[in-house]
Amino acid sequence: SPEGPGALPPSGQAVLPDSAEEGEERRRARIRLELGASYYQQGKYAVALEALRQALLIDSSYALAYGVLGLVYMDMGERARAEESFQRGLRIAPADSDLNNNYGWFLCQGGRHRESLEYFQRALRNPLYPTPAKPLHNAGLCAQRMGDEKAAEAYFLRAFQVQPSDPVAMFNLGLINLKRRDVDRARFYAQRLLGSFEPTAEVLWLALRVERLAGNADALASLASQLRRRFPESREAQMLASGNVSD
Repeated sequence: SPEGPGALPPSGQAVLPDSAEEGEERRRARIRLELGASYYQQGKYAVALEALRQALLIDSSYALAYGVLGLVYMDMGERARAEESFQRGLRIAPADSDLNNNYGWFLCQGGRHRESLEYFQRALRNPLYPTPAKPLHNAGLCAQRMGDEKAAEAYFLRAFQVQPSDPVAMFNLGLINLKRRDVDRARFYAQRLLGSFEPTAEVLWLALRVERLAGNADALASLASQLRRRFPESREAQMLASGNVSD
């Protein structure tokens, strides 16, 4: 996506939180849900669907199973079925943070940006939610798509504050500051990304443009060399070869 993190860890989905105390029926359903979630993460959608259907046959009130079903249908491009699944899950567990976050991401992907922000806010209402950076950086991506750069930056900053290792927040804050020609801030986020994760073509491209703006020829040459060597087929390497290094 134009503003997204590319090969950085994906936005959106937490598939399964920890399970609380449960009865025998829920335990049997959870085993099938975990199987379905594992198949989903491997991209094996048909077997994921079958495992999730089995989970819901055992326990039709299992909100999380509807949530993962929604993710599978979303990735398959079956948007009506995805929406129905998310909504069924939310009717059972309206305060569930992962369900609200994932449904918000679904809405954002479908161009319903303003509506999506409401669900990210709902996800954040639980003070014990272990990954608040996710709905925050997702809200930032959706605000960007709405053309609201100021709101997007505020969401990304909050995501970075609650989780300073969040790559989506760092990448987008780097881009925003590069666009603003604020070299020091842009470099801070680019260098932090390079120091924290295996670099992707997108991150090397961001860092390269920052050093070009700073007039740092040595760092620029080093980053360009890394980009050509590691990602010779990437869009970024092709832009570098054509001399299109605009910031």
